[in-house]
Amino acid sequence: MEVKFYQPENQVPLEMHKVRVVQKLSLLPVEERLKRIQQAGNNTFLLQNKDVYMDMITDSGVNAMSDEQVAAMSIADDAYAGSETFNRVKAAIKQVFGTDYVLPAHQGRAAENILAEAYVKPGMVALMNFHFTTTKAHITRLGGEVVELVDKKGLIPQSKDPFKGNFNLRALKKAIETYGPEKVAFVRVEAGTNLIGGQPVSLENMLAVSDICHDYGVKSVLDASLLQDNVYFMKMREAQCKYMSTREIYHILANKMDIIYFSGRKLGFSRGGIITSHNKKYINEMMGFVPLYEGFLTYGGMEVRSMEAMAVGLLESLDMEYISQGPEFIAYLVNELDQYGVPVIKPAGGLGAHLNCSEILPDIPHDQYPAAALAAALYIAGGIRGMERGTLSEQREPDGTERFAELELLRLAMPRRVFTLSQVKYCADRVKWTYDNRHLIGGLEWVEEPKVLRFFFGRLKEIGYWQEDLAAKFRQDFGDSL
Repeated sequence: MEVKFYQPENQVPLEMHKVRVVQKLSLLPVEERLKRIQQAGNNTFLLQNKDVYMDMITDSGVNAMSDEQVAAMSIADDAYAGSETFNRVKAAIKQVFGTDYVLPAHQGRAAENILAEAYVKPGMVALMNFHFTTTKAHITRLGGEVVELVDKKGLIPQSKDPFKGNFNLRALKKAIETYGPEKVAFVRVEAGTNLIGGQPVSLENMLAVSDICHDYGVKSVLDASLLQDNVYFMKMREAQCKYMSTREIYHILANKMDIIYFSGRKLGFSRGGIITSHNKKYINEMMGFVPLYEGFLTYGGMEVRSMEAMAVGLLESLDMEYISQGPEFIAYLVNELDQYGVPVIKPAGGLGAHLNCSEILPDIPHDQYPAAALAAALYIAGGIRGMERGTLSEQREPDGTERFAELELLRLAMPRRVFTLSQVKYCADRVKWTYDNRHLIGGLEWVEEPKVLRFFFGRLKEIGYWQEDLAAKFRQDFGDSL
C-alpha cells in the first residue's frame, strides 16, 4: 500500500526496512575510470568491483539479505544426505508454490541445463515469449531451436501497455500446429521478460498459455526467477489480482504449469536454483541429471547456508512490503529519466531501468554495439556499471553473420534493498549528462570475440578516440569533482 506524503513535492518511494550493515564504496576520478574501462576491453563484466561506484550490472545474487536470512544461515545442516536444511527448503517451496517435488541446482542456468538435457533433442523447438541468453544457449547446444512468440506490442519501446511480456496466443497455437506437438520440447513462459526491459506477463495470459499446452499435450514451463516482480505488477495492474494474496497467485500458477524453475539469486535473494512440480513423472525424468551435473539430490551444488537463506527468502517473497521496493525504485528512476527526456523503456518493468540505445545513439549501427558503447560511456561518466542487452548479447548465426537484437538496451539493474534514493538520483543525473553528450559517443569493435556467450568475457576497443574526448568533456563540465 502506498504511503502518501503530506507535502506532495516530497513524494518518493518509502523503504519499509532499515539498513544495519554498510559496505564502503569508492568513486574514481574520471581519468582513472577511462583507464579501467579500456583495460576491461570495454566490457563491464570485466571491470573490478573495487573500481565501480554503483554496480547496476545485475540484480542476480547481489540483493541484500534480511536479518532473518542471515540468522538462518547459522543453523545449516551440512549432511550429504538426509539434510534438514533441504527439508526446510522443501517446506518453504510447499508453502510458496504448493508443490511437493523439488530438485535443487546450483543456480538458475543449471536448472535450464537439466531441462534442456531432459527434453531437447536435435530438430526440436522450445517456444517462449522471449529468449534469455543462457536459456537459448542450452537449447541450441543440443540441436534445438528457440522460437519467440511475444506479442508485437512487447517490442514497442514506449507504450502504456501494462503487460508487454505477454505471449501472442494465436501465434502459439499456430507454432504448435506447424511444428507438431511431438517436436515441441516445451513452452517456456518467462515471468518478467529480461531482454525486452523486464516487462511482466499477465496472469490471464499465463493461464491461457498453460491451457493451450494442455490442449495440445505439450509441456508448460514457468521461469519464475523474476516472479516476485511479476506478481507485484499483477496486483498493481491486473483487476482480477488486486484482491488476491501473493500466495494465491503463486499457487494458481503452480497448479497450472507442469514445471517451474527459478534462480534463487533473484527469487528469494539467496543463491542456488530449484526445479519443482506437482507431477512426479517430470521430476523423475530430470532427476538423474542432478547428481550427474550438480551434486546429490539434497543440495544440487548449493552451499547449505545459502539453502537456509533461500528457505527464508522464499517466504519473504510473499510479502508485498518486501517485493514492492524494487519495482518502486525502478519506476522512480524511469520517471526521473523520462522527465529528463532520456529515451527509456516504458512502462517501468522489473529488474531495472532500460535505456533505449537505438534512439539515444541512432547513428551507431548494430554491429558497432551501441548498447555496449553507452555502457562504457556511462561508466566513464559516473563509475556506474550497467549491462549491455542488445546485439552484443546475441549469438552469431551459424554462418558467422550477426543476429541483430530486436532492441538495443542498456540495463541499469536495481539490486533490492541496496541503493539509497540519493544514489538513484545520482544515477539519473549522470545518465542525463551522458545523454546530453551523446554526440561524442562512438562505436566499438572486437579485439577478442568468444564463440559462446561472448558478452560475458569478450573484449572490444573504441573506434577512434571518442572515450578520451568524453572524459575531457566531463572534466570541463565538472572541474575537480569526481
